[in-house]
Amino acid sequence: MAALPRRDFLALGAAATATALLPRHAFADSPTGTKLHGLSAFGDLKYPPDFPHFDYVNADAPKGGTFNFPPPNWAYNQSPFTFNTLNSFTLRGDAPPRMELCFDALMARALDEPDALYGLLAESVTISDDRNSFDFALRPEARWHDGTPLTAEDIAFTLMLYKEKGHPQLALTLAELTAAEAVDTHTVRLTFSGKQSAQTILTVTGMPIVSRTYYTQNEFDTGRMAPPLGSGPYKVGRVATGQFIEYERVADYWGRDLPVNRGQYNFDRIRIDFYRDRNAAFEAFKKGDTYFREEFTARTWVSEYNFPAIADGRVVKHEFAGEKWPAMQAMALNQRREQFRDVRVRRAIAMCFDFEWTKRTLFSGSYDRSQSNFEKSDFKAAGPPSAQELALLEPFRDELPPETFGEPAMQPVSDASGRDRRMLGQAAKLLGEAGWKRSGRLLANDKGQTLKAEMLANDDSLARIFLPWAENMKSIGIDASVRVVDSAQYQARQNDFDFDMMLMAMLIGATPAFSALEGLYHSRAADRPGTRNYPGTKSPAVDALVEAAGRAQSRDELVTALRALDRVLRARLDWIPTYYLANHRVAYWDMFGFKEPKPDYGFPVETLWWFEHEKAAKIGKG
Repeated sequence: MAALPRRDFLALGAAATATALLPRHAFADSPTGTKLHGLSAFGDLKYPPDFPHFDYVNADAPKGGTFNFPPPNWAYNQSPFTFNTLNSFTLRGDAPPRMELCFDALMARALDEPDALYGLLAESVTISDDRNSFDFALRPEARWHDGTPLTAEDIAFTLMLYKEKGHPQLALTLAELTAAEAVDTHTVRLTFSGKQSAQTILTVTGMPIVSRTYYTQNEFDTGRMAPPLGSGPYKVGRVATGQFIEYERVADYWGRDLPVNRGQYNFDRIRIDFYRDRNAAFEAFKKGDTYFREEFTARTWVSEYNFPAIADGRVVKHEFAGEKWPAMQAMALNQRREQFRDVRVRRAIAMCFDFEWTKRTLFSGSYDRSQSNFEKSDFKAAGPPSAQELALLEPFRDELPPETFGEPAMQPVSDASGRDRRMLGQAAKLLGEAGWKRSGRLLANDKGQTLKAEMLANDDSLARIFLPWAENMKSIGIDASVRVVDSAQYQARQNDFDFDMMLMAMLIGATPAFSALEGLYHSRAADRPGTRNYPGTKSPAVDALVEAAGRAQSRDELVTALRALDRVLRARLDWIPTYYLANHRVAYWDMFGFKEPKPDYGFPVETLWWFEHEKAAKIGKG
């Protein structure tokens, strides 16, 4: 399950919610006309200009060793199952996770703050008086891996390239970028239309920068297995297409001593092996071919971590605290299919998921029930809407389900039998009210079309969870099925919205970027292949609330907007919340060092941990 790569309130009436995004107060606590060493959405920075390194790293961590792991999250066009291109920043093809380690960005995120970034390629940034333009002063020592300077032309070229041809996760963010100009060799100016979200610049400054020279000599939006020229702490090493990739640490990396990098990127080699089958990947870990594994299957975590290396202590099984991010895991019902456009149908399908039985029988008591797209965060709605939330919701009362305006909608609690007759009876009644009547053993509408629902999966363990849900749907007359496809087909059908129902897990960010919310929920993303608006949501109310979140000038305003959005999403059920896990379940071969506690806003083990030769020798891995 993917996890790419996310606060009383000024009352806004109907006119205000309909206005364009007005970022003139963005970064309200950040002065204009002054060189700044960092940015955050609401002006709060933990680290001063002269900070030596982030607090959560070991600044003296040794370099060396190999880290072989299956990445638990990925972004852009990346796939954890196979790859056929090394261009990660276009929609075409499947790229290996962590290609972004080969590229630098203007700024780097601090993992112990919700949304702060500090200079990487950029030594400083100056905000214009109208707060629509940003001048970045670049570090003159920045270099590509071939030794040539990385300049303002590269950055201007990259961002305009992404806007025109980049993966939708990049292009959508850059929609309001009107110009990216090289003022001189070491100064780049980014200018926005005035309609951008206050958080847009935070996302843009974290985008990987590519070489202008390389991509004027080579096409950008084609699948290529030739490693592109990079500038980051790693470069592509050995590769076997679809089988494995190794990233090699760049010993003379230009930015290795910067405060944002010190104590990180410690492994000489990061290797990813690709397995199409979960069991094969688990066997590779048990044998010691893979060194680290985050476990997402409850049954496996409870009953299968009993192999010899666990018993003799060579492998450590441990739970690490989860991030302080909104957690979203939900089933998307594709409303591009006519049968899912009625909320009563979506609610009936939700009632067929017996979480209580699933938790007891399939999850070994693990997992909690999701009720929200913003679990584990302040953005999750509770109680009746506040006056500030109502100010945002009232203009859309005629559009929204009545449940929006009371206690937030909750998923039903079953009797844990696996086939709760009361719940299934209610579901059948809803389908009847929506116009679906029995025609033999199946339901049909007045056109004679049967009610079909195919659940798409890319793994047998996921299918195992879907099958009881499908059986319950069948019992009330839905022509339900589960289809397991290979990773390439799954990715293609996901990108093209070619599915009925599909599960997605995602962490959105402690201060969700407008681009992330737009890509998930906004009408603009509904018909754009490669976005994550999998249900095809097109709702003026949802659009307005996403834009209100983008307009937020304080964390209180952001919380209010997202709580209102949560109420709408829970009432509409474009996404059916399923379940979530509070912690990271991790097992690793005991030859690594790491600093605890882990940071609150990230868990990039491959960049924070380090190799310990003495420990490795003791377990025969030296």
